[in-house]
Amino acid sequence: MNNSVTNTARLLGAGLRALLVLTVVCGVIYPLAVTGVAQALFHDKANGSEIKSEGKVVGSSLIGQRYDLPLKKGQETAEPDLKWFQPRPSNGLGANSVNTQYKLILSGATNLSGDNGATNGKCTEKSEEGTLCAQVLSAQNAVIKDNSVGDYKVKKSDIPADAVTSSGSGLDPAISPEYADLQVHRIAQKNGLSVAQVDKLVDEHTDGRTLGFMGEPTVNVLELNIALKELVAKS
Repeated sequence: MNNSVTNTARLLGAGLRALLVLTVVCGVIYPLAVTGVAQALFHDKANGSEIKSEGKVVGSSLIGQRYDLPLKKGQETAEPDLKWFQPRPSNGLGANSVNTQYKLILSGATNLSGDNGATNGKCTEKSEEGTLCAQVLSAQNAVIKDNSVGDYKVKKSDIPADAVTSSGSGLDPAISPEYADLQVHRIAQKNGLSVAQVDKLVDEHTDGRTLGFMGEPTVNVLELNIALKELVAKS
């Protein structure tokens, strides 16, 4: 009996010591070591790839942002503030999701098939509301309306795919150079700048393919809008 109690106590003591050691190693030492290495070698990425403007953190280079006007009384969806470059649509998980406007709770795609809402393989104005076709056509009409200014008229054939579709995550921070170029005339008019000035701004903020061959050229919308704000202030 005594031996049994002694053995049990010994086993419990060994288990508690192992728990204590593993808690210290895995719960304290290891996280501190990993954090230290990350801060030393990858400081920017470890802190969320923060973007600063005027000394303040205004976002992350990894997460998209909306540029909308304040909601008016009775409005459910804000209108875009057209003096800024606009990101790609942020439908994310769809109209019933908590992530329709870059709200950072969930991330995901619409999961709608490419022919969702299509008739005989084509999207038409009769496409049922809420379908992918209806979303794309609505976004297409808005892009044409918003960006056709003065003598510059946007054609359907000018509109790149990222201007009318959300990304797989719903949080894409970048747009294609083609979509940025399409917005140049509107941005110039709304901000009292020349088209050449805004064109140069887009060119300066266009990132090429990774390692020269992976992916596609992109323009980070937040970084571009910060540069636009600075340019407007100087002008």
